[in-house]
Amino acid sequence: MHFSELPLSQSLLKAAAELGFVNPMPIQEAVIPLMVDENSGDIIGLAQTGTGKTAAYGMPILETIDASSRKTQALILSPTRELCNQIANDLKSFSKYLEGVKITAIYGGASFENQLKELKQGPQIIAATPGRMLDMLSRGKISLEDLHWLILDEADEMLDMGFEEDVKAILDHAPQYRRTCLFSATMPNEVEKIALRYMMDPVTVSMGKRNEGASNVKHYYYVAHAKDRYSVLKRVIDSHPNIYAMVFCRTRAETQNIASSLIQDGYNAEALHGDLSQNQRDFVMQKFKEKHLQLLVCTDVAARGIDVDDLSHVINYNLPDELESYIHRSGRTGRAGRSGISVAIIHLKEKHKIKILEKQIGKEFAQAKIPTGQQVCEKQLFHLINTVENVEVNDAEIEGFLPIVYKKLDWLSTEDLIKRFVSVEFNRFLDYYRNSVDLNVDESREGNKNQPWARLFINFGKKDGLFPQTLLKLINESTKDRDIRIGHIDLSDNFSFFEVGASSVEKILKVFSGKHLNGRPVRIEVAEGRPQNKKSYKSRGERQENLEFSNPRTNKGRSERNSSSYSSRGKKEHASSRADHSAHQNRENRFNEEKPRSKNKGKPKKGR
Repeated sequence: MHFSELPLSQSLLKAAAELGFVNPMPIQEAVIPLMVDENSGDIIGLAQTGTGKTAAYGMPILETIDASSRKTQALILSPTRELCNQIANDLKSFSKYLEGVKITAIYGGASFENQLKELKQGPQIIAATPGRMLDMLSRGKISLEDLHWLILDEADEMLDMGFEEDVKAILDHAPQYRRTCLFSATMPNEVEKIALRYMMDPVTVSMGKRNEGASNVKHYYYVAHAKDRYSVLKRVIDSHPNIYAMVFCRTRAETQNIASSLIQDGYNAEALHGDLSQNQRDFVMQKFKEKHLQLLVCTDVAARGIDVDDLSHVINYNLPDELESYIHRSGRTGRAGRSGISVAIIHLKEKHKIKILEKQIGKEFAQAKIPTGQQVCEKQLFHLINTVENVEVNDAEIEGFLPIVYKKLDWLSTEDLIKRFVSVEFNRFLDYYRNSVDLNVDESREGNKNQPWARLFINFGKKDGLFPQTLLKLINESTKDRDIRIGHIDLSDNFSFFEVGASSVEKILKVFSGKHLNGRPVRIEVAEGRPQNKKSYKSRGERQENLEFSNPRTNKGRSERNSSSYSSRGKKEHASSRADHSAHQNRENRFNEEKPRSKNKGKPKKGR
């Protein structure tokens, strides 16, 4: 279907043709005829951001508006200032050849007096954010008596941002005999409640399944250790030399930190978050839209309403707390019929969230390998070569400079010239990635963390200076293996028991065979009895992770109160315990008898 076949006036079709409209988007093809038809009623439009919803409702409004009247006939509510402005500007473009049509944007953060002046001119169409619109209504500055159209754009985001009560109050101000159209990317319960209460038998137009992700966006995820997340981000960026992306973070502080780090590392990036003033936000957005910025690091709230058609990537530095927000994030790319890529950087424990997202948006996620330093360098090198190969040469302008250039470089062979030319742009990548490590997580090795436990006996205790930290250090330095899991540790005065991953038992027994500590032989043996399968931590010297015991240096006396970790205060070990090592099972039994009785038997008490 050609756009000119839609039931719109020639003035609107002429403006649409000049704006590049050729074939209508699916939502436009479905909604425009319904809205133009006076016999049709309310409409619910479910479609992703960037699918042409503004034109889908904007053109029918312009088609049916009475330009001779100075009364407000259409109100379009949207969640953010940016989207509100964008809607108003789009409608002004559509109405280029319509006489007498006045469109105004009303939103917070801008001059109240200037907006009042615009309202006095009698706009037929108002695009507004809920807060500022309700303020104007409560002051009697806007009348909705002649309202014919009430549009809720990005309804799910509007309610998610806490505007539910404002939206309800505005709907209560609107006349009963109006046409209400609700457009949303997702359909949560709150949106359904609004529809049921304020809409009359709405017709639902859905582009795809409910809460489905955009069809032309590919989804990838990288699995990394949390500490490597920023390094992974840089490799993703560096492996796509022409990247034009939004990087989503969870908090304002994280957004600013990541943006500042990227800028310091030489990337063309800026932050966009709620702490910026409206002027600062407008300035950053203008730079980004004009592609003077390559990377926009932002929060979900700040990014709502941003309309940039040709983003190549959306990067989830962290997955959103509300997984529905992922649909909105990924919908920022792949707009207006273009393809796009959505990337998530996760750690291993977040893989289940990917499965949930796959079911929720009906799309498969492909796990991608984090590029190695060499792969990044190859990408950058070939990008440089392609740029040189395809550069447009203006012979007339450079011809006068060439003799000097030729003379200056005539001592270089073609091979040397190419090497130097490549090195001018490429050396910084070679320097940065020269000693880079593989950031991919070995999931098979990480999976070994679910292995069963084994319980070991050691013939040293607290009287010998053995505490959890010293035991960790002893194992770490002796085995030279930082990935050995250590579980629950039970310390007595003259001997101890500790849990290790079952696959590490043989290595520990072998390493400590014949080893001496403080002039005494170290004896480690497998203890009988079932381990308690407590939380574990890796043997990393003094570094503690998920510890189930107190630090004896900083919490003096606390160890005696932890009934699962230490013997009770005042109990003494038998003098023969050290000599009778072969009977360590008897000692374990005695150790358990010495523990003070606890109401939470079998469960460790947490230190205060």
